[in-house]
Amino acid sequence: MKKTDIGPPDFRMMLPDIIKENYGKWQHHEILKPGLMKHVAESGSELYTVRVGSPRLVSIDFIRDICDVADKYCDGFLRFTSRSNVELLVSKKENVEPMIEDIKKLGLPIGGIGDCISNIVHTQGWIHCHSSATDASGLVKAIMDELIEYFTEFKLHAKLRIAVACCINMCGAVHCSDLAIVGIHTKPPKIDNSKLSAVCEIPSTIASCPTGAIHRHPDKNINGLELKEERCMYCGNCYTVCPAMPLADPVGDGVAIYVGGKVSNARKAPMFSKLAVPFIPNNPPRWPEVTSVLKNIVEVYAKNSRKYERMGEWIERVGWERFFSLTGIQFTEQHIDDFSGAMDTLRSTTQFRW
Repeated sequence: MKKTDIGPPDFRMMLPDIIKENYGKWQHHEILKPGLMKHVAESGSELYTVRVGSPRLVSIDFIRDICDVADKYCDGFLRFTSRSNVELLVSKKENVEPMIEDIKKLGLPIGGIGDCISNIVHTQGWIHCHSSATDASGLVKAIMDELIEYFTEFKLHAKLRIAVACCINMCGAVHCSDLAIVGIHTKPPKIDNSKLSAVCEIPSTIASCPTGAIHRHPDKNINGLELKEERCMYCGNCYTVCPAMPLADPVGDGVAIYVGGKVSNARKAPMFSKLAVPFIPNNPPRWPEVTSVLKNIVEVYAKNSRKYERMGEWIERVGWERFFSLTGIQFTEQHIDDFSGAMDTLRSTTQFRW
């Protein structure tokens, strides 16, 4: 294949020899234990995959350590999954257990394959994103510390996917995850008209608002903007183009928790997640209220679900009334879908399932 400097390199250049030799001829796979999977080819060749939890925001030292392990045991072949796990591809069975021991010495967990929680996919949070309503990496660390046993052991009846998005732009696939944590703003942007005309382009800022909440200041002596708070939906678009309209607020920012989404097409069609907890204030660095609610939901789901039943499927089977009853989560007016186009999703039947 001709080499160019446009686009990604050909993936076939980076495959281990065992995959190249058996490409398209893999017969079956089996999960041997949490974090360890074996693929068997028609030729009898075996490829072992060891999945390692990653903090996602990683240092050079972390990358060097994991690459040293890959060089030592699997000819340097590893890959990062879409959920930021590290998977080491081992072609020699005798290398698997020694490699696992070396990984554990680095303090890294092994798991996430099969009926357990995988690594949490998340956005950038306070470390990078300008419109975030909560942190992402710190919150994910606190959550996984609380739920680590569900990553390293088979304690669930099906896979469980968790996502964190630091604002309602939902960069983190939270709309289609079993458990989702979404950062939300509850206060409108604060307009600093003393700086606005110097750092912002007023027509672009007005045009950035999808709800028409921003307009020119009615006082002609003020070269600035005004906000109709009742129209604001806290999306952060205005702050993206205008630094003089900061949205973050230490009191008004927090998270909401959604449940029941999935991408898988098995048994039931893909599902969108739905609101479970409307608002929990930020409480860094460990977010105890958030982790407590999440652990409770996971424990109730693990106890009451059936084999292969994803969280959304379990909720549909027992009913939302039963979900709120079992988890002890309070049902509030925020749970009622009053969006003008909600007739497609609004449950209009009087039948309840307890």
